[in-house]
Amino acid sequence: MQFPEFDPVLVSIGPLDIRWYALAYVAGIVLGWWYASKLARANALWEPAKPPVNSVQLDDLVLWITLGIILGGRLGYALFYQPSLYGNIFTGADWGERLALFRLWDGGMSFHGGLIGVTLAIVWFAWKNKIRLLSLGDLVAPVVPIGLGFGRMANFINGELWGRETTVPWAIRFCNDRIQQMYGFCPAGDVPRHPSQLYEAGLEGIVLFGVLWFAVHKAKLLSKPGYVTGIFLLGYGLIRALLENVRQPDAGKLSELPMGLTMGMILSVPMMLIGAWLIWRAWKDPPAAAAAA
Repeated sequence: MQFPEFDPVLVSIGPLDIRWYALAYVAGIVLGWWYASKLARANALWEPAKPPVNSVQLDDLVLWITLGIILGGRLGYALFYQPSLYGNIFTGADWGERLALFRLWDGGMSFHGGLIGVTLAIVWFAWKNKIRLLSLGDLVAPVVPIGLGFGRMANFINGELWGRETTVPWAIRFCNDRIQQMYGFCPAGDVPRHPSQLYEAGLEGIVLFGVLWFAVHKAKLLSKPGYVTGIFLLGYGLIRALLENVRQPDAGKLSELPMGLTMGMILSVPMMLIGAWLIWRAWKDPPAAAAAA
């Protein structure tokens, strides 16, 4: 199957291009904000404790989380996959090369970097406002798959982060006239590959959202601080580690790892360990004890 002739630019207004990738970030943040506001008002889901934030605090939190996503995602991408971008700040041949680290429109964002950025934003916000950290994490975790789903769909539209070569019937050749005109060649080659972006959109987005929705609304696990956060970390880590077997490893010197490992696998291991620990910790503490703490 040939890759469709998707245009990554939805509409151009003068010199301004509005891209699907940017809209994916906006949609993820706005819908996540809406869902988080519903959770923050659902007192019954948090009993015997109370929701960790009010509406005003949530609005402030969204701003800090947005900064964490953008800065953490970009800086993490450079750190994990292209550390030379940091060196170019001082040794670049011209200002374009020296400022390449900050050229977000050229692509290159890391989920794990964004996760670190968001975690730091949540920790700082919880400390500043004297909010229970794990409960704040439980408010944020269920909304993350919304952004992941939109982001992976945007990756597919852009024809980036494709999968490994395969012979499955639904394989896609990520090569068309637009890509050839843009790069002068097809970076993925004219070979059939896994549409791993769609796998990730389905599993990291839809399936993980469904699991967390059940944990929040049916199992009532917001009453146990850290439980929902743990499910998200463990669930995403498992999904990402498994899908790395069909996803083409990200380019860069740090992608050349032994034993078939990828950077995505290695970065997912701490997520799974922390997630499992949070689940165990929350499971053994009754809700009343957690609320008193």
